[in-house]
Amino acid sequence: MIPRYTRPEMAAIWEPANKFRIWLEIEAHACDALAELGTIPKSAAEAVWKKGKFDIDRIDEIERETKHDVIAFLTNLAEYVGPDARFVHQGMTSSDVLDTCLAVQLVQAVDLLIKDTDRVLAALKTRALEYRDTVCIGRSHGIHAEPTTFGIKLAGFYAEFTRGRERLVTARKEVGTCAISGAVGTFANIDPRVEEHVAAKLGLVPEPVSTQVIPRDRHAAYFAALAVVASSVERLATEIRHLQRTEVLEAEEYFSPGQKGSSAMPHKRNPVLTENLTGLARLVRSAVVPALEDVALWHERDISHSSVERGIGPDATVHLDFALNRLGGVIEKLVVYPENMQKNLDRLGGLVHSQRVLLALTQAGVSREDAYQIVQRNAMQVWRHGGDFHALLAADPIVTKALKPEALSALFDMGYHTKHAGTIFKRVFG
Repeated sequence: MIPRYTRPEMAAIWEPANKFRIWLEIEAHACDALAELGTIPKSAAEAVWKKGKFDIDRIDEIERETKHDVIAFLTNLAEYVGPDARFVHQGMTSSDVLDTCLAVQLVQAVDLLIKDTDRVLAALKTRALEYRDTVCIGRSHGIHAEPTTFGIKLAGFYAEFTRGRERLVTARKEVGTCAISGAVGTFANIDPRVEEHVAAKLGLVPEPVSTQVIPRDRHAAYFAALAVVASSVERLATEIRHLQRTEVLEAEEYFSPGQKGSSAMPHKRNPVLTENLTGLARLVRSAVVPALEDVALWHERDISHSSVERGIGPDATVHLDFALNRLGGVIEKLVVYPENMQKNLDRLGGLVHSQRVLLALTQAGVSREDAYQIVQRNAMQVWRHGGDFHALLAADPIVTKALKPEALSALFDMGYHTKHAGTIFKRVFG
C-alpha cells in the first residue's frame, strides 16, 4: 500500500493488529461454543477472553523459526493464556482462522466502499439536478452528434454507480462466509455448531461446503465487482478529461489557489485528479485475473492463493477507496461552463438538427434514401466551408417543396431534444 493513495480507515483494516484481533476473536468464540458443547471447560473459554493477548513483534519472532503464521500466533497466545491454551484451536485447521478472518476483512472493506460510493452518488445527484436543463452537445466517436443536457450526462453516471453499489452489496453477501470445519472440511474433529456460533458472532454465515478453504469463486466475484466499479470511476474520469480539453472546456476540475499545473508552463491547468483516477482504476482491475486464477486449487486445498490475496486484498480495496473519495471530491467541486457548452452547440451552424430534418422530409413524402442524400449534401457544405445549415436548406428547392418555411424553422428548436429530460430524471431519481 502506497501512503500517497491510502486513507487511514481502509489501511487500518489490513494492519496486523486488526488481523490478529480477528484471529483472537475467532479462537475465543470457538472456545465459547466448544465450552457450551462440553468439549472444553468453560473456565478455559473464559481464560481465553480474559488473558488472551498478542504481541506482533513476538509473533514475527516465532514465525521466523516455525515458518507458520498461525502456529506463531497460537504460540504467542499461549504465552498469555497459560495452561488453558491447550484447549484453543480444538479440531480446527489454519484455514479456519485465515479464511474466516479474510472474510471479515473483506466485509469491513466493502462496507467502506459502499459508504464511499454513497458520497459519489450524492455528488452526482446534486450536480445532475443543478444542470438538468443545461443543454450541451452529445458526442459519438468524439464527434458532435445531437444535443443533450449536462444533467442527463450526470444522471447516466448516477444510474451506473447505483448499479455499482448494488454489486458491492452483492459482493459483501458473496464473500461474507465463515469456515470452522477442520482439516478437510468434514467437521470430523469439531461440531458444526461451533461454526454456526462463530459465524453469528462475526456477522457472517456458515460456508455450506468449505473443504479446507472457503471456495475462491466467492473472492473472484468480489474482486470482479470492485473492478466494475473502478471501470465506472474511469469512465466518468475520462469524460471529465475530455470535457476539460482546451478546445472543448465545458467542465474542468477545480483549480485551487496556489496550485501549479506545470513546472515549465505557468498557464497550464491539467486534469491531474481524473488522470490519477484512470490509473487507479487500472490497478484495481489488475486484481481480477489473479483472483480468477485462485479459484482452481488442488483437491481440498493448496496455498497458491495465499500470496495473491495478501497482495490484492489490501491493494484493490485501498486503491478503490481512495479513488471513490477523490472522485466524490472532483464532482462536488467540478467547474462547469454553460457558455462554452452553448458555443460548442453553435459551432457547426445547426448541423446537430440534421436527423430531425431527415425525419421531417420522410414524413412529408420524400423517400428515406433521397432525404438522407439531400440533408447530407447540405450538411457537408457547412462541414467543409462553414455557414448556416438552416439557410442552406431554406435555399434548397427540394426541401422547400416538401417543407414550408415555418415548418423548417421549427425543426431547429433546441428544446425538442431535451423535452424528455424530466422523464429520464424520474426514472433515475424517482
